[in-house]
Amino acid sequence: MPYEGSDVMFRVTISGKFRGLDDAGREAVRAAAGTAFTEAGTFTHDQSVSVFTFRCQVPAEPEDGDDEAALGAMAALEAYGQPYEVLRIGVTDMRDIKIRRR
Repeated sequence: MPYEGSDVMFRVTISGKFRGLDDAGREAVRAAAGTAFTEAGTFTHDQSVSVFTFRCQVPAEPEDGDDEAALGAMAALEAYGQPYEVLRIGVTDMRDIKIRRR
């Protein structure tokens, strides 16, 4: 459960491939296409919609780490209800990102 007012945020990228995606599934994935990190997640995919990258932003408790973020992103991916196989998961803890001011 996200911590209200928390600035703890993770960005998770899941690379995978779909298994037995039907026409309705392809349309659902195309409808969620994009490159932004959102809490619901967005997909980029190949032309045949067989392989994908899923980007998800996961708010978290201050003590959460990569494992909790990955589980949150997997839950967001599961919500789309499409059959898939995960090939790779990358987690970025936004607390680790340093912004250089000019």
